[in-house]
Amino acid sequence: MGNTDDTPDVFDPRIYAAGIPHDRFRVLRDRAPVARQEEPELLGWPAGPGFWAVTRHADVVRVLKDSGTYSSYLGATQIRDPDPADLPFIRRMMLNQDPPGHGRSRRLVSRAFTPGRIERFAATARERARELLGAAFADGGEVDLVRAVTDDYALLNLTDLLGVPASDRGLLHAWTERVIAYQDPDEPPVLDAEGRPVNPRSPAMLAEMFDYAQELAAHKRAHPADDVMSVLAASELADAELEMFFFLLTVAGNDTVRSAAPGGILALAEHPGEQRRLWGGEVAVDTAVDELLRVHPPVLSFRRTAARDTELAGRKIREGDKVVVFHASANHDERVFTDPHRLDLGRTPNPHVSFGDGPHVCLGAHFARLQLRVFYEEVRAACGGLALAGPPRHLVSNFVNGVKSLPVRPLGPSAPRP
Repeated sequence: MGNTDDTPDVFDPRIYAAGIPHDRFRVLRDRAPVARQEEPELLGWPAGPGFWAVTRHADVVRVLKDSGTYSSYLGATQIRDPDPADLPFIRRMMLNQDPPGHGRSRRLVSRAFTPGRIERFAATARERARELLGAAFADGGEVDLVRAVTDDYALLNLTDLLGVPASDRGLLHAWTERVIAYQDPDEPPVLDAEGRPVNPRSPAMLAEMFDYAQELAAHKRAHPADDVMSVLAASELADAELEMFFFLLTVAGNDTVRSAAPGGILALAEHPGEQRRLWGGEVAVDTAVDELLRVHPPVLSFRRTAARDTELAGRKIREGDKVVVFHASANHDERVFTDPHRLDLGRTPNPHVSFGDGPHVCLGAHFARLQLRVFYEEVRAACGGLALAGPPRHLVSNFVNGVKSLPVRPLGPSAPRP
């Protein structure tokens, strides 16, 4: 059941503090594309039963598309098993549902994510990027892009889309930090009353957020506006469903761009030739956005649970086994991507799985791409591009591909706006 000497460990969250462990993933793709992984006691969390790590693109897509065999509902979607007492609660979230229930939830929420509504936010996002970048680089010096720009850019865009008042935006930031950074030793641990580590997605830890979601929904029913929460508040969602959607949109909606924006800038800074191609107009920004998402996916992994005995890449998977797909590995699979470790901003086709695949493909992918496109265009306009001014710091997490700090300096004077 455990890792053998020649099976690299890709579970330990501390590995990811140095970035994506590409060497380990390549060994797995070549030698053991569906590999058994230990789940030892770590960072205050008890040992788990272990899981199958799926690292090749074709197998990852197969798992994500086959919800009948690989369930999101049985054990939810995080590698660590939730407390059995919390599982019924966690299953209320669309992310942790299987068809046909998942389809009903998705249809209700997709009404709020119309292309027209999202496109109307483009001008607001551009102005926000312009203001944040202008303030950060006003003196032309070195800045931490994460703290000065991208954290606020992602959060404020999301709160605009949801319709959260400006006075409450700090609450969303705090809740997101608690949920996505719980593995990182630099972040305060989430503890229960006895001082033991607790899942930040447990009912007790989310009560404050859920109470707020109900208050905001009541306000939107009385004062509807052109935002997502107004649509959800007027829908046929039950209270518990609305709360879970607010949680999902707050965390996933924020952290996708919060991780991808600095990750994309890091990739550009490490490949100055490609950065020049982008700023020079040799490649389309939309194509570049997808390549930057391929090399720096916001989410590293997702878990499924086998609903029946099956076989994957020659491995016998038993009913109840945990099966974990690794997006970052699939996105660098040599069987699909020519020279996968080369940043090619003109790469096409580009079938990356950074937004997933199958029934759970990211509902907000269009909104995320829009924000990233606008952000990169405004980086060029504000400072002619960016260069690294120090090493980045990555989040300690085997789930979120976060960048905690990215010291950068402007490459030159501002460029003409696209």
